[in-house]
Amino acid sequence: MLTARTSGASGLALSRKFRFAVVLMILGVLWWFLLGVLERETRNAEERAANMVISQLRSALVIKGAEVMLSRNGRLAEHRGINPFELVEHRWGNYKGRCGPEQLTPATWCFRVDEQKDTENGPKGWLIYKPGQPITIDSRQANEAQPLAWAVTTEFADRNGNGAREQVERLTGLKLAPVSLTEEAAQTQDAQR
Repeated sequence: MLTARTSGASGLALSRKFRFAVVLMILGVLWWFLLGVLERETRNAEERAANMVISQLRSALVIKGAEVMLSRNGRLAEHRGINPFELVEHRWGNYKGRCGPEQLTPATWCFRVDEQKDTENGPKGWLIYKPGQPITIDSRQANEAQPLAWAVTTEFADRNGNGAREQVERLTGLKLAPVSLTEEAAQTQDAQR
């Protein structure tokens, strides 16, 4: 009788251990799915936020371009390379101001100043965004290892449709255009100013 109770108790203990193991496996699978969903939603939120910032900066540039064109002495060409964040009163928590020598933290914006170009409209440079994870911003693939850059440039009436501005084609506004962060591209951007 004693052995029957002992074997029944050990069978019950073994059954409890088995159920506990099954519950742990199910919880592990649920955590795995939950972490996948959380990662995907975090990536989507960062992507939407970055694209919203680009959209708001482009809207501010349209307004600034109209202001410059309506002013008597304003010239759109003088506003190339300005910091578009200075046109918006709202301050984002992930905008760090001028890019410093320290490494930019993930999911943040900064303005990289070209030391050679400082005019009455402020310093000239590029807007930099370092993504926190692989996302798509402004139809460009971005990953954590390589920041993306944009520069304020001018739009023009392309009458002949060749994509290049001739002297007779007038400037029509300001826009935020993607640029490469390589030093060669930065020098090319400077040469256009």
